[in-house]
Amino acid sequence: MKIAIVCYPTFGGSGVVATELGIALANRGHEVHFVTYRQPVRLELLGNNIHFHEVHVPEYPLFQYQPYELALSSKLVDTIKLYGIELLHVHYAIPHAYAGYMTKKMLEEENIYIPMITTLHGTDITLVGKHPFYKPAVTFSINQSDVVTSVSENLKQRTLEFFDIKKEIEVVPNFIDKKKYSTSFTDCQRSLMATDEEKIITHISNFRKVKRIPDIINVFFKVQQKIPAKLVMVGEGPEKENAEQLCEQLGIGEKVIFLGNSNEIDRILCFSDLFLLPSESESFGLAALEAMINKVPVISSNAGGIPEVNRHGITGYLSDIGDIEDMAHNALRILGEETTLETFKENAQKVALEFDILNILPLYETIYKKAYEARFNNTFN
Repeated sequence: MKIAIVCYPTFGGSGVVATELGIALANRGHEVHFVTYRQPVRLELLGNNIHFHEVHVPEYPLFQYQPYELALSSKLVDTIKLYGIELLHVHYAIPHAYAGYMTKKMLEEENIYIPMITTLHGTDITLVGKHPFYKPAVTFSINQSDVVTSVSENLKQRTLEFFDIKKEIEVVPNFIDKKKYSTSFTDCQRSLMATDEEKIITHISNFRKVKRIPDIINVFFKVQQKIPAKLVMVGEGPEKENAEQLCEQLGIGEKVIFLGNSNEIDRILCFSDLFLLPSESESFGLAALEAMINKVPVISSNAGGIPEVNRHGITGYLSDIGDIEDMAHNALRILGEETTLETFKENAQKVALEFDILNILPLYETIYKKAYEARFNNTFN
């Protein structure tokens, strides 16, 4: 099947999932065309089955804000016609589903009918979509999609709560590719980060306010008072500078390492002992899943879809949002005894394997086939 994928080409979860899905589909023999304003960060190689089409947005003095949706839909129309695309899969409702709908309507003028699958990832619903300015457009775009999927049951229920949705929403969870997360490094270079007696605690995110970055610092502050430890912070975002200042105020600046964005997440997780994810909201918790596949237990909030990934008392522990004391207590329960830590590490990887892409990919392929056949029947019967 020839599939066009629209996503954000960034380090964020939706872009990562969309890119990994496209790569996996290409490996299964499908022809995949990524259409976005920059080559996705996880898309390292192009080939016979993987293509990238850049969306250019010409600048006109008339516009205060350049019309990306218009440029995207025009690029999609050209790409679909030129390459004979059979199915459109857009990730993130705003603005991709909206642009996808316009694409479909333009193509219908030329008697070209293409099904559109929209995958909801989280902030397109819980943050952007709820804004009064965008809510009508988000509702319309979802309802005009041929198939709608959600990355967690929690996100599905929140979507149905926030919007007047007429479409059925199918839950297809996020995934990881176990082959890409190997913990078999001969040298994790752990000694560059910590001494042998220090435990390494890690956080990876886009450092937005919803991630509750100060909670991470404060949990670590309490943990390092009890056991030798280092904190590794991976990512860039608006809360990073404040986090660095808080570390200095608490006198733990030398114990916290800020690495910025990285393409070596697996190597970083290779030497990690614990992962912190105290987010106020998470549609799924992909960062937790990536930690777990690398045998890293998770201390997290019980927000959103995280409990669907992090199993309380098995792969880590769940706490109420903002309960720093409980998170620190649970972290020490895991890190305090080597046998306990090893048990949680093994459990984390075992549960993560349930979300391997080989288990999830057939779900998408079934949806694609059903959407394409429905389009074919509607068009030609």
